[in-house]
Amino acid sequence: MADRWQAGQAHDESARLAIATRRCQKPRDFPVCPFPKGAHLVSASHGPAQPRRFVAKGPLTGRIRVPGDKSISHRSIMLGALAVGETRVTGLLEGEDVLATAAAMRAMGATIERQVDGDWLVAGVGVGGLMQPAGALDMGNSGTSTRLLLGLVASHSITACFTGDASLSKRPMGRVIAPLSAMGAAFTPYPGGRLPLIVTGAHVPVPITYRLPVPSAQVKSAVLLAGLNTPGVTTVIEPVPTRDHSERMLRGFGADLTVTTDADGARVISLVGQPELRPQMITVPGDPSSAAFFVVAALLVPGSDLIIENVGLNTTRAALFDVLRLMGGHIEPLNPREVGGEQVADLHVRASTLHGITVDPAVVPAMVDEFPVLFVAAALANGRTVTSGLEELRVKESDRIATMHTALTLAGAKVEETPDGMIIEGSGGRALPGSGETAIATHLDHRIAMAMAVAGLASDRGVTVDDTRPIATSFPMFEHLLETTGAA
Repeated sequence: MADRWQAGQAHDESARLAIATRRCQKPRDFPVCPFPKGAHLVSASHGPAQPRRFVAKGPLTGRIRVPGDKSISHRSIMLGALAVGETRVTGLLEGEDVLATAAAMRAMGATIERQVDGDWLVAGVGVGGLMQPAGALDMGNSGTSTRLLLGLVASHSITACFTGDASLSKRPMGRVIAPLSAMGAAFTPYPGGRLPLIVTGAHVPVPITYRLPVPSAQVKSAVLLAGLNTPGVTTVIEPVPTRDHSERMLRGFGADLTVTTDADGARVISLVGQPELRPQMITVPGDPSSAAFFVVAALLVPGSDLIIENVGLNTTRAALFDVLRLMGGHIEPLNPREVGGEQVADLHVRASTLHGITVDPAVVPAMVDEFPVLFVAAALANGRTVTSGLEELRVKESDRIATMHTALTLAGAKVEETPDGMIIEGSGGRALPGSGETAIATHLDHRIAMAMAVAGLASDRGVTVDDTRPIATSFPMFEHLLETTGAA
């Protein structure tokens, strides 16, 4: 009976998406959007699941390099597509999320091609030059692509239909719809402010001053990107700092952007609209969110001694490494340097005895994506770890608090879910029992899959992840790199 109910629920969900997508396509016949040449794109929600049991095979050793930063990769494609001339991007993350952004910008007129040497060339259309897409813009599983591109379209007099997979279609878009509507854009979303969604950009967009009600780099960036083609000055007030890649890159492309601090200590970000953006040479540093999985694995697996090269250490992104050091982790930056306006270093990580701490909620914006793997580290530490202020995790690709609570419990960890976080009683350094052949439900969430893969490396019986396909959205080389280090 339960199986029939679940099958019926899945059928209803598929039917809902199909009907909504047809409605989304009603104004014109939308063909499938093209993807970059040479891209092997596998949707996280199609085809048979690919389960895998991750077990410890040995310590992590040697030197590795993680793929390019996802946030910077998205923005380099978008701003390159709005510049006048040709932008070259080295080290672009070629995961599904970034390829979805590239496909969307190509559908709106930019020329985006991967070169033989692995670099990407982006020939832009200029600010205000986006064209009406001939087809629906399929965002796959990418919330970043969706929210930032909604910002770009909102100030262009074009109409675009945004669709996504089953996971993305459950995520709320109201946070960006509200400020972008105030700038003059019109939205027709599925009930609940979700995809599929039609947006018609403002014919004459209006600049706004918008105070973020909750910390969100995506909402901030969406408003700023909308401000590019809006006459006048668009201002975002940010009471709690979030990752600042958009501000750095907008300045790098030549936008007139200033950041000040008001009397309450909030960041005030002001952008003068309708600039002529200049093409750039961009080198994308390694993604700290991807490096996080290998850092935690190397801390937990006995005998590990690993160097992770070229990791971006932007202070608005790298708080996880500071937290792990507070827990006793050996993480030493080597050869610190600046690459393309971003702080970068190689990280030397050794197996360490961790101890539990109370994590300051103030660091959440600077490590919001890294909490699933931090929960794994805490599960093997000495003593108790307490986290709070994590409400944002409940509206990610999955409810990451609930999902990690269930997953870690199945793996044998002692965890307690709270409304805004998790309380974890560490194992004292002893390996977790593991889930064995019993599969952990990842809910198509790439970070859950990778976090529980790391848990498997620090367990007696291994941890089985129900589906490894979602990992390709952000880290296609994850499993290969694990094998390179000798850990799997």
